[in-house]
Amino acid sequence: MLVAYFDCFAGISGDMTLGALLDAGAPIDKLISGLKTLPLSGWDLKVERIRKGAIAATSVSVLTDGHQPERRFSDIEQIIANSELPKTVKTQSLDIFRLLAEAEAKVHNISVDEVHFHEVGAVDSIVDIVGVVYALHLLSVEGVYASALPFSRGRVKTAHGELPVPAPAAMELLCGVPIYPLDIDSELVTPTGAALLKGLAKSFGTPPPFTPQKVGYGAGKKDLPFPNVLRVILGEMTDNLDLERERLTLVETNLDDMTGELFGFVMERLFEVGARDVWVTPAQMKKNRPAFVLSVLCDPEILPTVLQILLRETTTLGVRVQEVERLCMSREFVEVETPYGVVKVKVAKLGNEIVNIAPEYNDCRHIALEQKVPLKEVMAAAISATRQKLQKV
Repeated sequence: MLVAYFDCFAGISGDMTLGALLDAGAPIDKLISGLKTLPLSGWDLKVERIRKGAIAATSVSVLTDGHQPERRFSDIEQIIANSELPKTVKTQSLDIFRLLAEAEAKVHNISVDEVHFHEVGAVDSIVDIVGVVYALHLLSVEGVYASALPFSRGRVKTAHGELPVPAPAAMELLCGVPIYPLDIDSELVTPTGAALLKGLAKSFGTPPPFTPQKVGYGAGKKDLPFPNVLRVILGEMTDNLDLERERLTLVETNLDDMTGELFGFVMERLFEVGARDVWVTPAQMKKNRPAFVLSVLCDPEILPTVLQILLRETTTLGVRVQEVERLCMSREFVEVETPYGVVKVKVAKLGNEIVNIAPEYNDCRHIALEQKVPLKEVMAAAISATRQKLQKV
C-alpha cells in the first residue's frame, strides 16, 4: 500500500501541499485537466521550480483574473459536485471544506450555512484543496500520515481584520492534533493546511513503518530563517497490515491506600467523561506494601478532565503522563438476526481478512435474561449469523 507522510517542519498551507505532491511526481497535465472541469472561470496554475534556502522545491500559484466572489459552503458544494472529477475526490474535497465551515461557524458563533468563505472561498483555495485530493488520487496514495505541527506566534491580516497566529479557524482545526512550540513570528499553519491534514491524515507524530520511494518539496511564499518548504515522502507500507493509528495519552498512578469501593467509583467517573479504557494492575510498592496501578487511556483533549478526577477522587499526590500510539484493526458494526433476537456485532478486519467477530455483550445479556437461555448460546448464535451474513456480501 502506497502512503504519504507529510513532514511539516516549516508548517503547511494549501499551495505548499499541492507543490510537494507535484514535486513527488503527480502528473501536472492530468491534474490541470481534472481541475479545469470545475465550473470556475478566470484562473490558471503557475508551477515553477525555485530554491527556498538550500532546498530546491516546487512552487504553485493560482493566478486569477479580476475579483472572485465570497462563497458559502453550499456554493462550493455545487462547484465540486458539478465537476467531472472522480467521486472519491469530490467526497474528500467536500469533507475538507465542511471541516473549514464548521471551524469558522464555531469561531463566529453562527451556523455552517451562514459562513461566508473569504480567503478560503476564493478560487485559489478551491483549486488548492481539490488539487491536493486529486493529486493524491493520481499518485494512488491510499493512506496519509503527518508529523506534529509547529506552533508559531504573531498576527496575520485577514478579511476579519488582524488575528493571532494560528488564525482562529486553524486553531479550532488543530484541536486533537499534536503541536510543538516554534519561536518564530510568522503564520506557519494556515486554515487550509490544517483542514487538509485534519481531513486526510490517519495519524500525527512519528511515521508508520514504510519504505520511502519518492520525496517531494513544496515551497511556501515567505522567506524564513530556515527553508520554508513542506516535505512529502511517498513509500510502501512495510508491515502490510493497514492498521489504524492514533495518538492517545496514558495516565498512571500507584495507589496503596485506597479501597475497592473508591476504585469502582473512579472508574465509572473516568468512563463517563470519555476515557477509552481504564484498568487496575496489582503491584508491590516500597516497604513491601501491596498496591495497585491505576491506568487511564484517553484522548489528549480530555487530559485536564481526567487529571481533575484522579487528583480529586483518589488518594494520589501525582500521576505519570505519556503519549502513546495505538494501532488497531479497522472495525465495523453489523446487526444480525438470531433465533433469539437481533444482536449488534463488532467485526474486525486485517486488510480484507475478517479476524475477529465480537457480539455486543449488553445485547446478548438482555436476550439471555429475557429468553432464559445461556449467554454463551446467544453469543455463539450471533457469531454464526454474522459469518453467514458476511459470506453473502
